[in-house]
Amino acid sequence: MAGAGGRSRAPGARNAVRGTTRPTRAPRLPGRPRDPSPGAVVVPALRIAAAYAWRLIVLGIVVYGVFMVLGRFQLIAVALFLGLVITSVLRPVTDVLGRLLPRPLAVAVSLVGSICLFFGLLALVGNAVAQESATLADEFRGGIHRIEVWLQRPPFRLGPGALSHLQQQIVGYIQAHRSNLASQALSGFGTLVELVTGGALALFASVFFINSGERLWAWTSRELLPAGARGAWERAGHAAWRTFAGYTRGIIIVAATNAVLVGIALVVLRVPLALPLTLLEFFAAFVPLVGSPAALGVATVVALAGRGPLTAVGVLVLIVVIGQLEGHVLHPLVMSWAVRLHPLVVAVSVIAGSIVAGVIGAVVAVPFVSVVWAVLRALRPTPP
Repeated sequence: MAGAGGRSRAPGARNAVRGTTRPTRAPRLPGRPRDPSPGAVVVPALRIAAAYAWRLIVLGIVVYGVFMVLGRFQLIAVALFLGLVITSVLRPVTDVLGRLLPRPLAVAVSLVGSICLFFGLLALVGNAVAQESATLADEFRGGIHRIEVWLQRPPFRLGPGALSHLQQQIVGYIQAHRSNLASQALSGFGTLVELVTGGALALFASVFFINSGERLWAWTSRELLPAGARGAWERAGHAAWRTFAGYTRGIIIVAATNAVLVGIALVVLRVPLALPLTLLEFFAAFVPLVGSPAALGVATVVALAGRGPLTAVGVLVLIVVIGQLEGHVLHPLVMSWAVRLHPLVVAVSVIAGSIVAGVIGAVVAVPFVSVVWAVLRALRPTPP
């Protein structure tokens, strides 16, 4: 029933009067969102992936920038890293000595004693090499002859004089590239100067880290950070130092155990240069998964030249046994309380570090990743 003047006609009737067939639409309620078009709909998984992607890009840019800065100041970064390593090793010794001596004197005794121990080991190795030099020359000549005879047999069947020809080629190459080798030797002298400078800076920094590390950390927190960020800074710092110190002490225990086992085996097998090879094994164990097999590979070559193929096979068996012992016994027992990283993460970290910064990067990669992971866990909000 229409009202006066037909003002209350239904929308369908109005359309019929105008002769149109446009369908009627329900009025849109206030605050109701418009229906999105099919092209505007984003799958939630894609939205989450995009959010993580740009954050990862920003994080990658920051990490790349940090490594670029560290590359420009590599000597300072390596010196400070060595200073932290020295601090993590000598800090417990200094704390024990500090109960009996004044703190500065305890720091001096621990540093001077460790330096004397290090140079004493080097002098012992040099003395052993000097005493065995004449015997080693004869053994190496006889060993090369034995290797040549062995290679002439099946399945190699190399012609006589193959190693002599290879030796002549090496000598000819050295004579032809004498100038390049001399320039590389001079550059090596510059590297030696940098190593001495870095070692001096590491010792200088470790003196302050051992003596007053807490005061330096408190000053950094008080003077450089706002009050709201100091709690997170303290948690991150304690987690980072606990992980770094635990990793350093653990890897020293693992390296010392490997070196003792390798030294005993080399002495039993009567391999020449047993003491220098033992020391090489100790320092090589600081590169996880790679260093120890590389050092034992050098020992295998020395055993092959000095004692023959059977002794070299014994050293190869030693490589397998030490690798299994290190991977399945020492690392789980010693390192699990300090570093909890999957072996795949360790392997990828070592390879990535070696690509970025060579041997130094391979040494620094695992503690760096461990510290970052510990800091992230410390800053993660705890659920109620």
